[in-house]
Amino acid sequence: MFSAMLMMTVATAVSAQTTVKGRVTDKQGEPVIGATISLLGQKQPLCVTDAEGNYHFTTKRNLNRQDKIVFSFVGYKKKRVAYNGSGSIDVELEDDAVELDNVVVTALGIKRSEKGLGFSTQTVNGDDISATMPSNWSLALQGEVAGLNVTTAGGPLSSSKISLRGDVSMNIGGNGALVVVDGVPLSSPMNNPGGSYGAGGNSEGSVDYGNGFSDLNPDDIESIQVLKGASASALYGSRAANGVIMVTTKSGRKSKKGIGVTYSFNQSWDEAAHFPDYQYVFGQGVAKNIGGKNTEWAGQQYYSYGTGDDGLASTSGTSSAFGPKFDGQMFYQYDPEKEGRADVATLWRPYTDNHSGLFQTGHTSTHSLAITGNSDRGDMRLSLTYSKNEWILPNSGYDRLTVSFAGNQQVSKKLKISGRASYTYRDVENTPSLTYNSNSISYFLIFMNPNFDLNWFKPMWNKGQENVKQIRPFSSYLPNPYVLLYEAENPAKKHTFMGNASATYQINRNLDFMLRSGIQLTAQMQEQHRPWDDKVFPDGFFKKQNIFDYEANTDVLLSYHNSFENGIHVNASAGGNMMVSYYDLLSASVTGLNTPGVYKLANGVSDPLVKTTINKKRVNSLYFTANLAYQNKLFLDITGRNDWSSTLPSKNRSFFYPSVSLSAMVNEIVKLPAFISYLKLRASWAQVGNDTDPYRTAPYYSTSDFAGSLVKSSTLYNADFKPEMSNSWEGGFDIRFFKGRLGIDFTYYYNRTKNQILNAPFDPTTGYTKGIINSGCVSNKGAELVVKGTPIKTKSWEWNTTLSWSLNRNKIESLAENADERQIIGSYVSGNVYLIGTVGGTTGDLWGYKLKRNPEGQVIIASTGLPDRPSEIEYVGCALPKWKGAFNTSLRYKNLKLSMQWDGQVGGITYSQSHHKMCEQGHIDETLNGRLPGTDLYLDITDPNILSLFEQQKITPVEGVYTIAPGVVDNGDGTYTPNTKIVTLEAYYKEYYRIGNVETNSAQ
Repeated sequence: MFSAMLMMTVATAVSAQTTVKGRVTDKQGEPVIGATISLLGQKQPLCVTDAEGNYHFTTKRNLNRQDKIVFSFVGYKKKRVAYNGSGSIDVELEDDAVELDNVVVTALGIKRSEKGLGFSTQTVNGDDISATMPSNWSLALQGEVAGLNVTTAGGPLSSSKISLRGDVSMNIGGNGALVVVDGVPLSSPMNNPGGSYGAGGNSEGSVDYGNGFSDLNPDDIESIQVLKGASASALYGSRAANGVIMVTTKSGRKSKKGIGVTYSFNQSWDEAAHFPDYQYVFGQGVAKNIGGKNTEWAGQQYYSYGTGDDGLASTSGTSSAFGPKFDGQMFYQYDPEKEGRADVATLWRPYTDNHSGLFQTGHTSTHSLAITGNSDRGDMRLSLTYSKNEWILPNSGYDRLTVSFAGNQQVSKKLKISGRASYTYRDVENTPSLTYNSNSISYFLIFMNPNFDLNWFKPMWNKGQENVKQIRPFSSYLPNPYVLLYEAENPAKKHTFMGNASATYQINRNLDFMLRSGIQLTAQMQEQHRPWDDKVFPDGFFKKQNIFDYEANTDVLLSYHNSFENGIHVNASAGGNMMVSYYDLLSASVTGLNTPGVYKLANGVSDPLVKTTINKKRVNSLYFTANLAYQNKLFLDITGRNDWSSTLPSKNRSFFYPSVSLSAMVNEIVKLPAFISYLKLRASWAQVGNDTDPYRTAPYYSTSDFAGSLVKSSTLYNADFKPEMSNSWEGGFDIRFFKGRLGIDFTYYYNRTKNQILNAPFDPTTGYTKGIINSGCVSNKGAELVVKGTPIKTKSWEWNTTLSWSLNRNKIESLAENADERQIIGSYVSGNVYLIGTVGGTTGDLWGYKLKRNPEGQVIIASTGLPDRPSEIEYVGCALPKWKGAFNTSLRYKNLKLSMQWDGQVGGITYSQSHHKMCEQGHIDETLNGRLPGTDLYLDITDPNILSLFEQQKITPVEGVYTIAPGVVDNGDGTYTPNTKIVTLEAYYKEYYRIGNVETNSAQ
């Protein structure tokens, strides 16, 4: 009997408990991460929800239907649910008046509560991007995220690079953020042939065919999470050393139950704006075009298209605008009907629309159709989007067709599968050349003279010489703009596929296993057409490039999550990644076409020149992450990753980097004033490694211009260099007032990157022009501030504002011991402008020639009467801004929303090649100084003192043609005297603004 009673007692003790599990979501079906579950009347929480919103607890006693389970989370209304006896309770929480916390997507696609993050991150909603429907979605991020900068090349496709928190590397191409789409990294190489400078030479110009960013359809984007610091991106490996842009595309999860169909149409317009201040006061000509004795314009500037019988020589063969003033004169000019000199003199006048008239109103039309399905076990979304772009230049733009699919299915109680795929076909009819080259539109705009009528160029070809001789009435270097637009085309076709599939298996209530594989694959065909009578290629040119590019990523991830009665919640994951990338470029070109206007390799006057470029890369990785939370108030994150990169020397191929971050919800730990709704403190430290491009560890050969031969690289390989390594510290706070109506987020960070993998210049006599080395250390420190406010919020009206501000201080702390004290980061225009790194300087320091000055700062004038030239280049200024800021505001009335955005920067010097050439040629307002009475450089020939100088120097005085360069003459004995030598304004401007004078052609 005693034994039976004991067994009954034990059985009663075991059964006197209740197990409950379920899932907590918001109204959109998103998991609520970190929600607290407790019993009504008990202070100690039972558990908190995991990364998928799941919870599980076991009580010490039996629950009955009178017991209430309380579900709570900051920003949501607390919900009490009576125990239903089933042991499974799913709960949907409603938003509070103002949401104070968000669910964000972090590294590896893991969803986290924003309050638990120990690093800075910002979210941009897909609606904010699709509202403006830019051709490239990355452009919509400018001004939205503090510390983010988008650099674009221009053109309808706008190849772009996104950078965060300054340049961490002296490798000019190694500072872009990694873009991750649905957990899979996006490869976005720029396929941009040619150089940026090559006026009149037999060289190709740079063409922007667009990189991978422009293949992502803006209408498919649900949200973008910007992970700024190294702690935020440490798990994504070496490419994430500069931050991560996490793109989540749309799915059917948030749609209503059942099948739904949506259609949207978006129309946007573009206008060319901010033209240079062109001058329309003086026309074509040079200073020496002064009429001789016994001519109608004796002693005065004149204009003559060609040589006539009036005794005046032709003045129309120049691109300069130092000719006569527009003052009602009648000159012999170009006659488009005769395609030569007119028979009668016509009015000397400017055409003030001859630059802007080349442009049109660009527009993009986007049609999008989506079918969604949602059920208790899964969801799907299938979309079709067509975009038609006509850019601001005629005959340029593209057609883009995108088909996307996203699906999620709960196959069984334990197995869930997901898949996403998108295919994009992009047909570019023409994208302009973006270079200083005789076959680019920008080159034409620089040299277009004020007295040229655009209509004179529109017939394109001389009569009877169609496709053979272009209408170029003036300088042979000045291209016909309409031939450039309609004949010298740069077409391209591109097929892009992005897809991934994943399976998640719930081993038990604490363990999940995920397998995911994704690929991005592109096949692109791009061409360059150059007609006959092209200045660069007089007999025509055709080039065809086929590019095959893919990157495949495969991940495995084992995740553990659990909640304990003491308030500790654990999410831990360990896994690995295999990345393989392959790039194959096959290029064939012919210089000289047998038949004009036929762009085929078979039409070349000689056999095609064929070149190939192949790049292969592989990175294998192992990583882990652990997220620990205590009572949903204190949070600790620890990560670690080890990479093995094929681009590094074998003995340095493996490198490990960890991170740790902390955050604390102060408002839940201590009692704060009622007007403070939320206060979080955060801090983090991380280390991130970075590898380099392939084929730098051993001697490799490339194909040459001659069939069957190879070329040794001019860059010396290095079998011993190490990976770059960045150490980053970050701290900040997030405080919100009045139930979230006002919020302030502040971050301070410090990043230090050492072992920079750079090209060092070599003595050419060694057989190499440069070599691979580890050199130096670069630091970045700065601050970011985001202020958000909702001044008005009613049922019908809502007004939101966001102010963002950031500053970054970049510094080169050291260079390699045996390296040159000046590390060339980049150069432009035949070596006249440099970005040079020096110890104590920055990665954005601009170097070049400046004006030569005496100790008092006065410009020294040479014996020629023009500014003297220094023999050494000097530091000119820093291209990096002092700070950047943006202000966004939106006003909503019911379903109507109006948004505006302003963004800009203070500081940062820019060198302008266009400014150099337009000043040298006298095309902008700046060159009116000296030509008009009352300006500083003007010589009043009615002044006896000025006339005396003209007589002494035996120069015939002409109004508005001459000047005296401001400055002093070096007497050779340490003394200086004011300059009095008269020179033409044309000569002065050509020297003062010469291409190598970086000081005078740069401005903030």
